[in-house]
Amino acid sequence: MKRVAIFPGSFDPFTIGHESIVRRALPMFDKIIIMIGYNTNKQSFFPIEKRMKWINQIFDDEAKVEVQTHEGLTVDFCKKVNANYILRGLRTSADFEYERAIAQVNKKMHPQIETVFLLTKPEHTPVNSSIVRDIILHGGDASMFLPKKLNMDEFKKDEA
Repeated sequence: MKRVAIFPGSFDPFTIGHESIVRRALPMFDKIIIMIGYNTNKQSFFPIEKRMKWINQIFDDEAKVEVQTHEGLTVDFCKKVNANYILRGLRTSADFEYERAIAQVNKKMHPQIETVFLLTKPEHTPVNSSIVRDIILHGGDASMFLPKKLNMDEFKKDEA
């Protein structure tokens, strides 16, 4: 059985922390599907097509990574694509508590699905999409928080 993991999130935008988690997880899985979900509690800043394009660009050198979108429960997407793992990154203890609760509910709903947590690198702990989005929104240079393969000019809101 292939080890397929889903890395779910809104990725609005995809940061160096996200990239680090995926690249560090690659040796553990045969395939990682980065699943851009529609979060009903959040209004997207960047169109989903742009986010898909950017993530594909970041991992254009990695055949084991693909990008898909999904609306609905992550565990339902896992069943649809025959994935038995959900990959999540943890920055803080608050992240752990939040992610633990979701993982336990997912496990109750679909016992065959395991959640795998990776700790972020210490230098990525303060980096999150909301902060990066705010920097971009106010015309700041967020390039140090974005994957190197991306051009900061593409993140200007009027081009998104």
